[in-house]
Amino acid sequence: MAQKIAFQFDDKLQFQLDAVSSVVRLFEGLPQKVGGIYEKATRIKKLMEGDPVRNIEITAGTRLLENLREIQLGNNLYADNDIFPGNNFTVEMETGTGKTYVYLRTILELYKEYGFIKFMIVVPSIPIRLGVQKSIEQLQGHLKSLYDIDLLKHSFVYDSKNPKSVSSSFCKRA
Repeated sequence: MAQKIAFQFDDKLQFQLDAVSSVVRLFEGLPQKVGGIYEKATRIKKLMEGDPVRNIEITAGTRLLENLREIQLGNNLYADNDIFPGNNFTVEMETGTGKTYVYLRTILELYKEYGFIKFMIVVPSIPIRLGVQKSIEQLQGHLKSLYDIDLLKHSFVYDSKNPKSVSSSFCKRA
């Protein structure tokens, strides 16, 4: 009987660790207050009980801009002078460098460090979506060994024909 091929992933590639760290450091030192980004939910909301669980809003301000500029300059990038509305940030990497691995690991680091619990991965095509799904399956054991979280249990693919799946799936906590 043929054996199943299993990929082995290296969790110590410095350029990937640097990318993850850059995103995590963006939120470093932001005010810790009730209702702030560091507060974790005290209990799990039940399905259809009020508003769905969501990440706590991040207030753009001086510290966030300072962190962004420091990270940009440290990565030899032009530094921004403002934080634009919506707090949208971009991480760019070359083809073949492990972007999917990096952003999945970044999600888990942001959960571990700050308690962020909701993330959306938006892709431009069905083949890329299928690739991301396959990566999550392949990385399941590897990331579970690093973070003790099963990504397959805490992720789903949005189906536009069933929009109610979003609210029921987003009410879960890791």
